[in-house]
Amino acid sequence: MRFRLLPTDQRFFDLFQEAAANAAVCARRLVRLLDSPQDDSLLSKVLSCEEQADSITGALLDRLNTSFVTPFDREDIHRLAEEFDDCVDDMITVARRIELTRVTVIPPELLSQGKVLVAMADEAAELMSRLESMQGTKPHLEAIDRLESEGDAIFNQALARLFSGEFDPLDVMRWKDLVEVMEAAMNRIEDISDEVEGIVLKHS
Repeated sequence: MRFRLLPTDQRFFDLFQEAAANAAVCARRLVRLLDSPQDDSLLSKVLSCEEQADSITGALLDRLNTSFVTPFDREDIHRLAEEFDDCVDDMITVARRIELTRVTVIPPELLSQGKVLVAMADEAAELMSRLESMQGTKPHLEAIDRLESEGDAIFNQALARLFSGEFDPLDVMRWKDLVEVMEAAMNRIEDISDEVEGIVLKHS
């Protein structure tokens, strides 16, 4: 049981849950866009998550600057806020590059990455719901680790196929860039998981 002499600002936990929920929504919208890359309405829905992420991150950092007592270390709060923002930024990058290249067919590996990303984002949302109590985090930490390994395997499979000679050089460059950014988004969620694990260990 943790004991504090002064009350802390519990709003941080609400904002982290909002950040995680927004990342999960963004991941789902991105997968729908990958299914239908020419649908401008789906593109707009993905891009709208960027503004929401910026707003939540801004609220977290503003609160960090004005709160006298925080629920855990200020550096940890800052890193966690930035990781969620960076994760959404990576997903937005994928959406914008799909828009710029006007692709009509998405490689199956990229779609598989997207589905793993959705699962990881869902686990991160569950993790954030347990951050305040710092109880019951282990199953979600383990799930994120397992899913990240699955994502690594898909990434390596994608690279192997891209360099197999099946694709034109320009297509290799286009798809390599996209699968790398998707891999980066998954790595961000793993970083979030690692950050939470460190916070829990500090306060156990």
